[in-house]
Amino acid sequence: MRKELPIQSNEISSWPHGPEITAEAAIVMEAGTGTILYAKNINEELYPASTTKIMTCLLAVENAGLADEITFSNEAVFSVPQGGSNIGMDVGQSITLEQALYGIMVGSANEVANAVAEHVSGSISAFVDLMNKRAKELGCTNTHFSNTNGLQADDHYTSVYDLALISKAFFSNELLCKVGNTARYHFTASDNQPDDFYLNNKHKLISGEMSYEGIVGGKTGYTDLARETLVTCAEKDGLKLICIVFMEESPSQFTDTVTLLNYGFNNFKSINVADSDTRYMPDDSLFFESDNDVFGRSGTILKLGKSDQIIIPKTSTIEDTDYEIQYDLTDSEKSQFPTAIARVAYSFNGAPIGNAYVCYSSAAGINSADSSAADKTIFINVRILLAIAIAILILATIIGSITAAAVSGKKIYSKYDKVRYNRRKKEYRRTKFKSKKF
Repeated sequence: MRKELPIQSNEISSWPHGPEITAEAAIVMEAGTGTILYAKNINEELYPASTTKIMTCLLAVENAGLADEITFSNEAVFSVPQGGSNIGMDVGQSITLEQALYGIMVGSANEVANAVAEHVSGSISAFVDLMNKRAKELGCTNTHFSNTNGLQADDHYTSVYDLALISKAFFSNELLCKVGNTARYHFTASDNQPDDFYLNNKHKLISGEMSYEGIVGGKTGYTDLARETLVTCAEKDGLKLICIVFMEESPSQFTDTVTLLNYGFNNFKSINVADSDTRYMPDDSLFFESDNDVFGRSGTILKLGKSDQIIIPKTSTIEDTDYEIQYDLTDSEKSQFPTAIARVAYSFNGAPIGNAYVCYSSAAGINSADSSAADKTIFINVRILLAIAIAILILATIIGSITAAAVSGKKIYSKYDKVRYNRRKKEYRRTKFKSKKF
């Protein structure tokens, strides 16, 4: 029955046909652009099981230090079922946050997730509130968390799309990618934790039981009602794909993941917009409409970000896409792209495929943390300068004319006139002298 459920991405005209799989819901998202390559019931609210721990670890690195000591309270240890996933921590023991991350992602340890929550927020309930707040910030609309670890609860659910948004943030962190791609982790004894033991990852694409090129990381999950859930990230050929399957039966969560990753890598490609799209660059004055422009056009002031990418089918070109200029940048976009003034939203037969951002040319491609170049940009409106120059010229001409008219009635002596006058004066005196008789 699950295999026969409709695949929404197959309804897109000229989109590569996606495979049928046995999961209740599944998604393949390109992490850099957020483009959805494959969609099957992506907004259905389902139980995530231990894939919940992706959010727990994300919040841990965002709100605590790796060297922090995580101490296990009675509630952290005993509020989870004894038969659930754990690494055997006892009340009063402590490990570093870095070790805790491996305990959660490699060993799927429920009590460790609780202890991290208490360390970050002071209590498990306060941390759960933080989980729900962060989910909303990331754009999740079909998610509600009620615990830190994914233990079965009616009010603990998400969708594969929402979890892909959370995973997108998770896999943008280099440390979390390293932790999430660890096949085996060694806990050594210490003064605060007396046991020496190894944890083995149950994710077969990470452990190597199933070989797959380019794995970045992932997380398994299972409860009786959730069935098998799986998050996997892989990167190659310029694409970074996040694949999530919910409500699967073992071992199909792994085989279907391989099928979906192959579908993504085999059928899609990444395109650099600034290098490829010449339909309006750089002379489209409507596209580059700005109050601060040169000759009414901003082609010499604004450019597309140098690293902006979109995802299209391999059989297509950028001319097959549509675009729309949007000026309603979100707070998140303004923070990430402080020099941007507009978004170019690309689509392929109605399907969003990524965005490019219009930035000041001196800052296009600049690291989002450095907006100094944009701050120093000087705009010169040449039309105003020309008008001022013409006005000055006209004014000078008028002043010259008035001055000439004012002095036209006066006798003006040149140097030559003065010489002639002096010579005649001397001749007159000499002649007058000779004519006198003594």
